[in-house]
Amino acid sequence: MPNRSRDWFAQAERDLAQAKASQREGRHEWACFAAQQAAEMAVKSLHLSLGQEAWGHVVARLLSELPFSAGDLADKSKVLDNFYVATRHANGHPEGAPFEHYGPVQSAEAIHHAAEILEFVRTRLAQSH
Repeated sequence: MPNRSRDWFAQAERDLAQAKASQREGRHEWACFAAQQAAEMAVKSLHLSLGQEAWGHVVARLLSELPFSAGDLADKSKVLDNFYVATRHANGHPEGAPFEHYGPVQSAEAIHHAAEILEFVRTRLAQSH
């Protein structure tokens, strides 16, 4: 089976670009979700580069399953994990549509954390190839 880690990382970069575009358009709930997806895809790409399978959508767990420490990125990924469901589902909050619960503060934080995770993965991928 071919190593598809580069494909997964390319998608992670595109998801981060989508997060930034959504933020510019004022779609902060989508910016937060796309940032979470970017981090998830990036960490999965790192697992694949190491010959490991990675399942699930919890970035914090995916980071913890790496054979080395991700440092403070584990805590930052927990912020992103909160954006996986609630940004897209109306029952993710006690009331209101998802878009009513996210603004520039949340999307900026999500994009910042995701960008840090992508940079961590980019560095690790460069070391392994």
